[in-house]
Amino acid sequence: MTVYQEIFEVLKQRKADFDSGNAPEKSYTCYLYEKGVDKICKKIGEEASETIIAAKNGDNEELKNEINDLLYHVMVLCVNQGLDWADVEKVLDERNEKIGNLKQMKTVDKNT
Repeated sequence: MTVYQEIFEVLKQRKADFDSGNAPEKSYTCYLYEKGVDKICKKIGEEASETIIAAKNGDNEELKNEINDLLYHVMVLCVNQGLDWADVEKVLDERNEKIGNLKQMKTVDKNT
């Protein structure tokens, strides 16, 4: 089991705890489930922006932390929406099999 799968299992348990009314006190994950998809998506947007800023600043120490924050919130969204992490990984596996099949890139005029 990968670390991502382990974390995903904890997030699913937190969701089950929240749904049954047995949420651990002061659980940030349960707070997100309580607030719902809008709050979770807002956090994903914030973390994506912070990831971009860290990358643009060339700060790999900060970047690795922001990437993990982003992945955590994406996983919370998956659990909230009933999407299993294995399904996400399956898509990645399928895309990995297509390596070498370069898509034709669009040319974009950045001056307009």
